Amino acid sequence: MQRLFVRVCLSLVIAVCAVHHCQLEANSGRQPASEVDYYADDPRLIEYIEASLLNNPALQESLARYRAALQRTSQVSALPDPMLSYSELLRGMENRMVSVSQTFPWFGKLDLEGRAAVKEALVQYREHQLLQRELIAQVKEAYYELLYVERALKILQEEELLLDHYERLAQSLYATGEGLQQGVIKIQSELTQLIDRRTVLQQQRQLAAARLNTLVNRSSESEVSVTPAVTIPEVKPDLEELYELGEQNRHDLKATLASIEKNELSVERAKKEYWPDLTLSAGVMDIRGMESLTGMPVTGSDGGRIGYSFSVGINIPIWRDKYRAGVVEATERVIAERKQFEEVRNQILLEVRDQVIRLESLREQIELYDKVLIPQAEEMLRSTEAAYETGQLRALDLLDSERLLLSSRLMRERYRADYLKTLAKLERAVGTRFPR
Repeated sequence: MQRLFVRVCLSLVIAVCAVHHCQLEANSGRQPASEVDYYADDPRLIEYIEASLLNNPALQESLARYRAALQRTSQVSALPDPMLSYSELLRGMENRMVSVSQTFPWFGKLDLEGRAAVKEALVQYREHQLLQRELIAQVKEAYYELLYVERALKILQEEELLLDHYERLAQSLYATGEGLQQGVIKIQSELTQLIDRRTVLQQQRQLAAARLNTLVNRSSESEVSVTPAVTIPEVKPDLEELYELGEQNRHDLKATLASIEKNELSVERAKKEYWPDLTLSAGVMDIRGMESLTGMPVTGSDGGRIGYSFSVGINIPIWRDKYRAGVVEATERVIAERKQFEEVRNQILLEVRDQVIRLESLREQIELYDKVLIPQAEEMLRSTEAAYETGQLRALDLLDSERLLLSSRLMRERYRADYLKTLAKLERAVGTRFPR
């Protein structure tokens, strides 16, 4: 009896310590929504990113899910509620009893459940961080698309002024008999096409602005603006360094690791089901009217009519197949999570390599347009304009040169925006600030 009492006390102490240990782990997991490190040298872009991190509904939802997951720890690691019972015999004698019972799960069950809940909360937090990274990339892409449209509209405005000048020049040449009316009509037609392109770009601007406002959780009609002059950072990406950054910082990889640890704890918890839980009961009995077999009144140990009872009980885990299936299920979940870890890791390598190749290609294209194609187109337009003024070339030749320069300038802005978008995607791929 003494050994049983010592064992019960030990079980109670272990259960209380398990609850305390899990609460400490949960408190250590209460990581605040810390500042996210990201690359941005544009004050307006930084303003939009910070506003999205503060107001985006999807991000607030994931944060609430993380806080909710934290509350699971104290629930699953606590002892079951004690049971208070009252019984009374309805016939034959006056016999009433009040008892209290408490169940103590087998050693380690509560601790394992609490630790698994902490890991699940950590998974939720990593997923919240992953969503932060995804949101930053989306804001950057929307902002850079808006930047491209703004730059393209400015180029079209400049081209419209240039075509107005050419139209006046063509009319002047036609008035002096040195040019043809056909030249005036062609330039006017080109102006009309330019206006149509501007209308299309204005529609694209509305869409880009609405997308940016949605990410920031503002009305889609709210006014947005961009910094006209955005510098393109010089980067020389090193694949091995980027691979290492991705493996160290990708939050979906960290979430998978936490999920693996959680399921490993679940395996240990499932093995504990083979062992019984302990239930202790204590009661007080009113034994008035109760008689012994000899017909003499029964009295309590103190000579009165109050008796006391104490009982120890355990459940009998005889359905072994059920418990074995639980262990197998938890083990298979561990295997699945480890395979997912490999898949996420491979995906990181693929994303990093893909964005680096695209980044290098875009950089070459930008340099080609900056150093070769646009200077050549500008020189060609100048010489064509001079020849047109002297009547050596037709208006169609002038418009061909103008279209080539316009196309080159627009394409350069497209590549610049795509380059900045690719940098945002590469930052998302490595899970931390890039360029560093």
